[in-house]
This record gives sequence, structure tokens and C-alpha cells, in this order.
Amino acid sequence: MSTAQHENGPVRETPDRYGAFPRLTPEQLQDLTVHGERRRTREGEVLYREGEPFREFLAILSGTVEILQDHGGPEERTVAAHGPGRFLGELGMLEGQAAFETAVVREEGEILAVPVERQRALIGRDPVLGDLILRACLGRRYLLIGIGAGFRILGSCYSRDTLRLREFAARNRLPHRWLDLERDKEAEALLRRFSIRPEETPVVLWKGERVLRNPSNAELARLIGLPAPTAKAAQCDVMVVGAGPAGLAAAVYGASDGLTTISADSVATGGQAATSSRIENYLGFPSGISGGELIERAVLQAHKFGARLMVPAQVDRLIPRDDEYVVTFTDGSQVRADAVVLASGVRYRRLEVPGIDRLEGVSVYYAATVHEASLCEADPVAVVGGGNSAGQAALFLAQYASGVHLLVRGSDLNANMSRYLVDQVERHPKIEVLLHTEVRGASGKEKLESLSVEDNAHGERRTLRAAALFVFIGARPRTEWLRGVLALDEKGFVLTGADAQAAADATRWDSLGRGPLLLETSLPGVFAAGDVRSGSVKRVASATGEGAMAIRLVHEHREIAGNLVRTAGPEGPRPVTGRSVAWR
Repeated sequence: MSTAQHENGPVRETPDRYGAFPRLTPEQLQDLTVHGERRRTREGEVLYREGEPFREFLAILSGTVEILQDHGGPEERTVAAHGPGRFLGELGMLEGQAAFETAVVREEGEILAVPVERQRALIGRDPVLGDLILRACLGRRYLLIGIGAGFRILGSCYSRDTLRLREFAARNRLPHRWLDLERDKEAEALLRRFSIRPEETPVVLWKGERVLRNPSNAELARLIGLPAPTAKAAQCDVMVVGAGPAGLAAAVYGASDGLTTISADSVATGGQAATSSRIENYLGFPSGISGGELIERAVLQAHKFGARLMVPAQVDRLIPRDDEYVVTFTDGSQVRADAVVLASGVRYRRLEVPGIDRLEGVSVYYAATVHEASLCEADPVAVVGGGNSAGQAALFLAQYASGVHLLVRGSDLNANMSRYLVDQVERHPKIEVLLHTEVRGASGKEKLESLSVEDNAHGERRTLRAAALFVFIGARPRTEWLRGVLALDEKGFVLTGADAQAAADATRWDSLGRGPLLLETSLPGVFAAGDVRSGSVKRVASATGEGAMAIRLVHEHREIAGNLVRTAGPEGPRPVTGRSVAWR
């Protein structure tokens, strides 16, 4: 990336080494001209500012534009410089977020400005242009994350709230930089500069001037422009709970079919899939695709068709009411929906061994992203688990750590891991696979230093040096809020189809003259898809398929009669009206 400052002479265009700075063809520029306006620029003009929403898609016709971080601040630096044929902006432009950078004209010329809403529609209609812009915006987002652009989080590595904010930023793929109060001298200087008391940390600094003291995830989301819930009541055709692969597929297919669709997730879009460094067995991507890129593509697709995504939004109740369902959130907001798709996924099970509790979030983790990997560079780490998630994590962490101990309770790595992953794990020089091995204890004063592990075949114990522990030992469903509302299996997964009918009141379906559809729960019009469903195949592709299938079944449900929760009149149950209603 370019680091030259304009004071040192003319700004040279940044080479396109990563595919993040492509040049539009004359034909593409000509096509865009019909939808925008040409505008002269002057030296020093600011085209958009960090912290403000993107209003226009800007293509450079002549002149030079410099992209800056912390423009006008003490840490100002050049991110990139663009000349004729290049366009400006990054992922936030497509997803309605605030800008994480500032664009300043360095050599006067002319730009083509297209309103963002119009540009998003054009991307959907022109696959060649759309793919070019999407790939560039994704590349630019990851470059910004890599250089630590965006907001700053000041907090202790031992603070759970610091971990919460960092996890929220990482899971939502937001550019940011963490300053550890325990080790970073710059953090202390910033605390004095902004008169922040230690007990007020963690804090978020935005644009070098705005301070949020220990903000909630929702407050941070509003700062950046993520679509958090509003206090207004909402009504829709389909409410999707969860925004992992199953939830996003349901949102895409529901909205593309013309249904008013809302999807909500408590933490971030993407679910567990977004934390995967590489998905190599997903159909259509022979060279593999990162979980983050796959999810960003799905999010943009959902926006393209008009689905509304809300993050963070924690659902706490599902209430049958008259001819619809009411979904309530922990902040008091509500959504009324004709049909509901449950795609809330699962969370990894905790490892119950002595010494683990106090280290969770500090050096014991249940996900392996760049956020966690950056904390253990050049140190050995341990991964617990024998499934695909554990294998992917081990391969990813081997890029950062000095060595990876993969601890597997069973006797065969092939038992629960895909063959292609087994081959890569066994061949990797930094990964040591320890079969028949279980963790018995964790030691360390302020962070993890070593693990006590036992060979469960012979009872022998040994100590492993490890600076971090990553746990992937199965998962439990996010269904606590559904107990007593609909039928769950003994592990808490949602029963569907014939299993749901067997567990439900036999008279519940009499008024409909049918039993539950394939993915329908014990409540008519409420469907389950993906990992949260009992008996589902825990794979990204199957979750995506179930999300799409759920929408097809929503249509079938709407065509038959109505929700069981309705009070039938003398003529029998009222039919679904098929209305399409919006937020109000």
C-alpha cells in the first residue's frame, strides 16, 4: 500500500497488486454516465469524509484522488491514490455503513458521480460490473482491516467488555485497531488526552474526536451505520431469526420472491461460517472461498433484493397472536410477521476443566479469526476438537503461531473430519496431531501458559506449552427462548416435519387439514433451517439449501389456509391474504 504523503511531492497512483484497485473500461464509464453526472474537481476538495455515510459512487475521469486515514489528525497517512479510470469507496458504500477513510482531490480534474442507491441497482443488473466492484470493495475492506484503519478500541486484554467489543468488530468485519492498556504506551497517552478514567474503559475512539465509554454492541453498531433495530414496530411477510448461511439464504430467496423480509442476528451476519478462514468444499468455488467473503456476497445479495438485515438484534420471545406471530427483542422492539424462519444456529460448547473459566476471552477462545490469531503470533497454541471446524482452525492458526497442537479425544482423525482437511492437517509441518488426548487443566497467571493433557488410552499425563487454547468440541442450539413455545428434541434442537407432529398436540393441525411441512415446526407457519434444526447436516451448503427450501414452504403454507393460531370463524379458518407490508 502507498505510504507517501502529498507534502513530499506529487502523489503517485497506488499499484493494483491485490485486485482491490481495478480500472473501469471506457465502455463501463460511458454506461455509468447515463445514470450520474460529470463534475469538475479542485485541488484539496474533500469528496467524502471518514465517519460520514457514502452518498455517491465516484469514478475518476481525470485528475488524482488520495485516500487518507485520520485526515487532518496526528496519525494521517495515505491508504491509496487513484487516477483516471479508478473508482472510490469500499464495502461500506455497498452496505450503507459509514466511510472508514477520507477522499481528497490532489490533482484537479473531473469525476463521475452516481447516487449510491442507483449504483447498487446497477450492480445487480450488470454482473460483470457488479463482480468487478464487489471484488474491489471486499479487497479494500480487508486492506483497511489489515492496516488498522477505522475506530480504535482502548481496553485491557483482561477485560471481558474489551473482548466483547473486539469480537463484535471482528465478526462484523469492521476496520478497527485495538490498543491494549496493559502493554501499549500510546493507549496511556490517549487516556490522558481525552480525560478517560481507567474505570471508564474500554472506550471506542472514532475520527480522533468522538469517545464512547464502554458502549453496548448496539451503540457501536449505530456509530458505524450497521442496521440495528429501531423503536418503531414493524410488520413483514417473513421474519428470519439468524443471519448465518441458512438465515441469509432465506432472506435472499424471500426478498427475491417479493416477500417483505426482515432478518435479525444477535452478533453479526455470517454465523459460524464467517469465522472460517477457508471453505474448500462449497459448490462453485474450486479454489475455496473465505467465510467472510462468502457472507459479504450473501449480505449484498440480500440488500439487492430489498431484505432488511438488523445487527445486533437479540430475539427473546416468539408469541402467536391472532393471524400472525410477534417476535420481540431484548430492547423492547417488535416485529409482526405472517411466517417465521428460525435459523439462529448454534454456539460452541464450553470446555469444562479446572482453570478455564478465568481465561475465557483472554486466551481461551471458541472461534479462530484474525482477531484471535493476531494475539498469539510466534507462540505455540492448542486446538481441541476432531471435526471440520477444528481442522480449519488448526490450518489457519498455523499461519501465525510457532506451532499448533491439535488435541483429538478419539482414535481416528477421519471419523469426523473431511478427508481433504485430514490430508492438509497431517501434512502441515507446524501441526502436531495428538489422538486419544483430552485437556485436564489450564495454568497461567494472567493468560494461558500451559495445558495439562491426558492420553485417555493409557492414562498418561503431560504438560504442553500453549499461549492460547481454541475449543471446537461440538455445539448447542440457540433455542433457550423457544422452550415451552414449540417442540424441541432432548438436546434443544428444533423438531420439524413428522417429528414435530409426533411431539405436538394431535388436534393442533385439525383446522388446517394437514400435518407439518418438511421444515415446519410444531407451530404452523414457523419453519426451522440450518444447524438449529434437529437432524440437520451441519454443513454450509446444506444450511444454505434449507434456508432456500424454507421460503418455498412458506409459500406453500400461505397458499393453503392460515396459521393455527388464528381463531376460526363460522366459515372455518381465514385464508392468508398475501399482503406485502412495510416498516412503519
